[in-house]
Amino acid sequence: MQQLMRQAQQMQQQMQKAQKELEELEVTGTSGGGLVSVTVTGQKKPVSISIKPEAVDVDDLEMLEDLIIAALGDALEKAEELSAEKLGPMAKMGGGLF
Repeated sequence: MQQLMRQAQQMQQQMQKAQKELEELEVTGTSGGGLVSVTVTGQKKPVSISIKPEAVDVDDLEMLEDLIIAALGDALEKAEELSAEKLGPMAKMGGGLF
């Protein structure tokens, strides 16, 4: 039983370490060939957004909105991949336990 408790504690420590790393890591998603960039942490918290002037057309703001959404989606997808890489099997086993 003590062996099992030690393993659980080790898993919890590894999970906490991986989550801390994810807080510090950043990924950037882009759209429109780099016209819009969105940076998020590995925990999917937005950090910054960059919009090149040529992406802004006051007569077509809907396109800019679509570029922002696409860049955000790209960044979140990269953050998800990073999270899966860092947490690996721990995410599946103990995501709600810790």
